[in-house]
Amino acid sequence: MTKKSPAYFILTLGCPKNQVDSEAMATLLMQKGYRAVADPDEADVLVVNTCGFLQAAQQESIAALQDLGSGKKRRQVLIAAGCMAERDGEKILEAVPEVDALLGTLRWPEIITLAERLRRGKKRRHLARMALLGEPPHPLDAPTPRPPRLYPSAYLKISDGCNASCAFCTIPGFKGKLRSHAFESVVTEAGNLVRAGARELVIVAQDTTDYGRDRGEPNSLPRLLNAIARRTPGLDWLRQMYAYPGHVSDELIQVMAETPQILHYLDIPLQHGHPATLRRMRRPSNIDRVLKTIEKLRAAMPDIALRSTFIVGYPGETEAEFQGLLDFIEAIQFDKVGVFKFSPEPGTPAAALPDPIPPEVQEERWHRVMALQQPISLARNRAQIGRTLTALTEAHDDGHTLARSYRDAPEVDGYVIIPGELPLGQMVQVEIADAMEYDLIGEVVEE
Repeated sequence: MTKKSPAYFILTLGCPKNQVDSEAMATLLMQKGYRAVADPDEADVLVVNTCGFLQAAQQESIAALQDLGSGKKRRQVLIAAGCMAERDGEKILEAVPEVDALLGTLRWPEIITLAERLRRGKKRRHLARMALLGEPPHPLDAPTPRPPRLYPSAYLKISDGCNASCAFCTIPGFKGKLRSHAFESVVTEAGNLVRAGARELVIVAQDTTDYGRDRGEPNSLPRLLNAIARRTPGLDWLRQMYAYPGHVSDELIQVMAETPQILHYLDIPLQHGHPATLRRMRRPSNIDRVLKTIEKLRAAMPDIALRSTFIVGYPGETEAEFQGLLDFIEAIQFDKVGVFKFSPEPGTPAAALPDPIPPEVQEERWHRVMALQQPISLARNRAQIGRTLTALTEAHDDGHTLARSYRDAPEVDGYVIIPGELPLGQMVQVEIADAMEYDLIGEVVEE
């Protein structure tokens, strides 16, 4: 009887940056002879790539680890990887005794070493826990290993860590300062992803617009995007996420407007619209500058889709400040908006601020922002009726095809809903016939 090769199961929680790291770990395991399984019961190595950004995300991570730990077999090893492992590993070990090891945010390249040592230790019934945390041997000057076959859309991470000092954010505390991946390695990885089947690349980082600053090359993102577009044959779409408002330069706007592969879409997490709240958040508070940046974006690209996220219920947020946020959203007319209720994260300056906002007030303000934005989103979507848009087919649902246009980022935005089940992973021309608050309805235009 032929002995089966060892198997792995990876569960990814959190943001697209974690998804990239999970794909890298999976690739390394496959290169070592491990096979992927969809059923955790069949795996020899169980990995949960945890999220540690918010308390709710930490609770989800612990619940996932407990679920796998409760059914863990003697031959299996359970690894908690990623952000929560780095931020609060002791909390994981206390809550989930079945966890055998912690693997920090930037130490994913050591997954093979860790898995092999644990499996050998299991054979000796040695149950001592292991931890690989802290400063990593991260290959910033080499392309991140990725699977040989990908979905038509792939995330391309260009840096780790963050130099911003937002008062509410925990990320610099466990991911450290900005660490930009080497220019040529990013361009090479982009080519690898497209050759593996990606039609769309989505640029991600904690702050994509700060790329290169740590290497003495601030404002390098425009040059990087231009190089990816020019040197990646077969790339259809290049999309940007997580643009810090103060770093959207004239050069970036120009390269977006002039490069066909770069989508007229930008995600700018602004977090609030009132200067006083933004100052307490330690965020850029010059509202006039933000307005001028958006004016420049729309002047250069009249069809640009703008997305932002906001926090309501931040400590000290008065009714006047909240009204300032509503007025700001009304004035800008964003295409897409995400809204979050403030969560005090231990260890952050925001957690120690006075004048917390009661949960019921946070909830009420969340609903007011959503009630304001929904008709704006509907109007922005209705403006697409009659347009013919290129759409990337992504999934089937109840006899329809779900696709995304340039106006919709993966996982966070809406769909173009098309009657019938079209082949997936294809670019199709769709005439928009109707619109809802979040989705468009279209029909394929016969070429």
